[in-house]
Amino acid sequence: MNNTELKAKAVQIRMDLLKMIHGAKTGHTGGSLSNTDILTALYYRVMNIDPSRPKWEDRDRFIASKGHSVESLWCILADLGFFPKEELQTFSRFGTRLIGHPNNKVPGIEMNTGALGHGLAISVGMALAAKRDGRSYRVFCLMGDGEQAEGSVWEAAMAGAHYKLDNLVGIVDRNRLQISGSTEDVMGLEPLEEKWAAFGWHVVSINGNDIDALVGSFEAVPEISGKPTLVMANTVKGRGVSFAENVPHWHHHVPNDAELEKALAELAAALDQLKPEGQVH
Repeated sequence: MNNTELKAKAVQIRMDLLKMIHGAKTGHTGGSLSNTDILTALYYRVMNIDPSRPKWEDRDRFIASKGHSVESLWCILADLGFFPKEELQTFSRFGTRLIGHPNNKVPGIEMNTGALGHGLAISVGMALAAKRDGRSYRVFCLMGDGEQAEGSVWEAAMAGAHYKLDNLVGIVDRNRLQISGSTEDVMGLEPLEEKWAAFGWHVVSINGNDIDALVGSFEAVPEISGKPTLVMANTVKGRGVSFAENVPHWHHHVPNDAELEKALAELAAALDQLKPEGQVH
């Protein structure tokens, strides 16, 4: 996909995840909307994966450490054919595989995640295994910014630099909001980029809702041999839905019928703007 197609795909994924959350009457809406562009760039352009061979040894690995924002990931995996798209209708229902956090019974999911602070340590182990086994795959780990208050994140960061894991990419979804409010009010994080750099990582700060910036940063990895990369993806919580953007309440707010209709109309208009002249949604 070219970058314009990626932008259109991200809009469509947002529409899909809103419908899924609305139907299930549960979900983490704000964070899934903020990380959609990150996942779209990774899955449709950057990562070396094959949905027909989800356990292919040389596949790139993705770990969703901020596992509560799984809705965008479920929609992307279904769209790519890791499992039937119809299964999205079972999200969070009794007996489903598609629960509210990543579940490795589903093709395309490497590890069960959701207890914050664990994903980066898992990713360090995977990246180290690749180095020692002579494999070429890369490991991408998406973390929340509220998650940065977990001490285990920094233990893993220290190990990643110590073992010179330049096949490891940490991504912070820096939307500056968590379940109980502003990250800086709950547990101040700044200067966050300087902290990661002090732990020995190459730090890149970008607009995390800009497909062009995301693709450029991910495709440049590793920029520095022998150093893991941390992409500080500055995002907007609730991105793409005007009345949800930067609103803490939308962390796990489920849109009602009227809100869903309004959100889908906004996204449909955004999709039309990305289509060649003469085509409409």
